[in-house]
Amino acid sequence: MDNSVEEVKKRIDIVDFIGSFITLKKAGRNFKALCPFHQEKTPSFIVSPDRQIWHCFGACNEGGDLIKFLMKWENITFYEALKELAQKTGVTLKKISFEDKVWKKKERFINMNLLAAEFFSYILKNQKYGQKAFDYLKSRQIKEPTIKAFQLGYAPNSWDSLKNFLKKKKFTEEEMFENGLLVKNENGNYYDRFRGRLIFPIKDSRGLIVGFSGRILDNDKKEAKYINSPETPIYHKRETLFGINLAKETIKKENNVYLVEGEFDVISPYQYGFTNFVAIKGTALTNEQLLLLKRYTDRITLMLDMDEAGIESTKRSIEEAERLEFDIRVVSLASGKDPDEAVRLDLKNFKKQIKKPIPVYDFLIDVAKKKYPEDTSFDKKKIADFVLPFIEKILNPIIRSYYVKKLATVLNVTQESIEMMLKIIKKNKKQQEITKLKFSQKTTKQDRELILEKYLLSYIFQSDNPFLLAEQVFNFLNCDDFQQPSYKKIVEIFLEEKNNKNKLDLNQFISKLSQELRAVFDELYLFASVEESLTNKDFKKLLTEIKKNSLKRQIKKLLEGDDNNKEKLLELNKKLKEVEKLLS
Repeated sequence: MDNSVEEVKKRIDIVDFIGSFITLKKAGRNFKALCPFHQEKTPSFIVSPDRQIWHCFGACNEGGDLIKFLMKWENITFYEALKELAQKTGVTLKKISFEDKVWKKKERFINMNLLAAEFFSYILKNQKYGQKAFDYLKSRQIKEPTIKAFQLGYAPNSWDSLKNFLKKKKFTEEEMFENGLLVKNENGNYYDRFRGRLIFPIKDSRGLIVGFSGRILDNDKKEAKYINSPETPIYHKRETLFGINLAKETIKKENNVYLVEGEFDVISPYQYGFTNFVAIKGTALTNEQLLLLKRYTDRITLMLDMDEAGIESTKRSIEEAERLEFDIRVVSLASGKDPDEAVRLDLKNFKKQIKKPIPVYDFLIDVAKKKYPEDTSFDKKKIADFVLPFIEKILNPIIRSYYVKKLATVLNVTQESIEMMLKIIKKNKKQQEITKLKFSQKTTKQDRELILEKYLLSYIFQSDNPFLLAEQVFNFLNCDDFQQPSYKKIVEIFLEEKNNKNKLDLNQFISKLSQELRAVFDELYLFASVEESLTNKDFKKLLTEIKKNSLKRQIKKLLEGDDNNKEKLLELNKKLKEVEKLLS
């Protein structure tokens, strides 16, 4: 590509850009945040204004520039992100000198879905085949502006009408199959996936159609009530929330999202002005869906069906949402089996009910009481088993104390006995974590040595005067004390710069690194930001431990080699004892 990439990056400050998506806090020269791409309690996401880069030192272990951030945030390709940023900054992308095959396929599949949605919409509104579906929507009180807003359509009861339409638009059967619009039979022949169904386009947060859901019109049929697009290169059920494109601004404005189960549970409330409803694609909330919602709000109001399956779905959703510290509430509808029915039956009552959500823990206690209603010790134990695992996770001592007291009253037992049960749950949980830890991959000795080297170099480069600090460091250490070859090479180039210049020009120094070394340097540079500043004592200890590790490696190499140089061995052992004495 021409200079467009660099021009885009010059016009946007990475701290301002990422700060518009997540909360950044100053940490020395850099900025810290909780990583938006995985759940964590301690900030491990670092942004550098000097280098205009970011890196996560937690579970993700990913990093890059502002383009890479947007790619991950929106789950889009490099070219999509570049186009979006170029538009934002007014940069013209003149020519492309690379082929982004992923983007080309994605763009082609999105265009295919758009054409398919237009086809289904046309059939619904303009063809006699769609009259039955149109009448069905009318019977559910869905009006034309709402049909248009959600781009609803109808798939005719035909084996190949969509296939033939898209063929004329120059799409192949193999492409349509990969994009989930066709099914292949045992003989290898393709046919339309959606036939004789009302069609709901499924859109991402930017309004791009990534898949479809189809509902039968005759409930007495033996086939599945709903069928959805399968997993495709552009549709991933775990990341999708039906209606998010229309709801996101209201969610942000009201700092609340209503989570429901079906498409009509979003569409009907929307029609009456409730525009912050979204539907889960699946049986319960996923971590990916919650991370998407976390961009807009920290409050979730669950309005899932209150049958047995709905309650289990609510419980699973609570477990996921608690980990991301959402404020979780529940609306139990007094009239109507779901939001779609409730809003149509009694709008006034619906408005009242959704304004009075109950805290999730009250909901769980109510559910448990209904599930185990007998006044027996057995049912009381069942209620405790149902509710206590959730109360154990409450961090706020006031809220926790309130529910301990409430549950004790419900069970007619002392608060002490509830606290004792919570301690047992905590102890069992801790034991499980210890067991997991034993079987998880432990940090090896070599890992620790590399971490120390990475931290030291990061600390040097982030200091106010790297050359001055290097005077102290490299009077004690040398290049060969670093076991990682890439670190050793970076140190060599750095020391050459130090000999030739009075002050380090970071950008000029980086320009002297190879492409591979630059990637290593970017991660290394931000690494020390996840720690507190070192005291003089700790700094000396860090240098001494790196030296000790280096000497041990040299001794081991001599002992394993054919040429056993005794004088050299004695000299290294003597140095090692001196270093160990310094450490102790």
